[in-house]
Amino acid sequence: MSETTTRARAESPSPPPPARLDPAAAFEQLYRAQVHAVTAYFARRSADPHTVADLTADTFVEVITSFAAFDPRKGTARSWVFGIARHVYAAHCAADSRRQEKAERLAGRRELDADQVEELLDRIDAERAGRQLVNELTALPAPDRAVVELVDLAGLTTREAADVLGSSPGALRMRLMRARARLRRTAPGLPTIEG
Repeated sequence: MSETTTRARAESPSPPPPARLDPAAAFEQLYRAQVHAVTAYFARRSADPHTVADLTADTFVEVITSFAAFDPRKGTARSWVFGIARHVYAAHCAADSRRQEKAERLAGRRELDADQVEELLDRIDAERAGRQLVNELTALPAPDRAVVELVDLAGLTTREAADVLGSSPGALRMRLMRARARLRRTAPGLPTIEG
């Protein structure tokens, strides 16, 4: 190695970590990578395109407002986003159970363009089998439902799902195996679940 090359390397700063390069670009990359999976997650829970759009938007508003707090040492960005989506959905369900808050939320909806409604209706239609599975999952205990949904429907790895649910991957795999077996017994007509 020549002295010039050594000096040039010593003078050039090491590249900053990816999160520090450009937060806006990092968020955009995360958004583009996860928006379809998050939309599908909500389309399995609601047949209303406005609700799906609102929940997806709420999720990414929460993602962008807490983006600086994301720590990749604690799990993948995908599991972090799905954790936020689960909290957004839980908040939505709680608000939905209170009639007055529901009316206020509906009054504040923005109108969707015809193209946006059509796209969301296509997504909702594509998730019809997923909605059927989510309905069948109600026979399972809540922790089992969450595991099957995150791994079999949302496509998270068992490690990512364990991060979302605050569990160890080994314990999550055992819960998933038992939940799948129980679901096969209670709903034999459903499409085959991986496992």
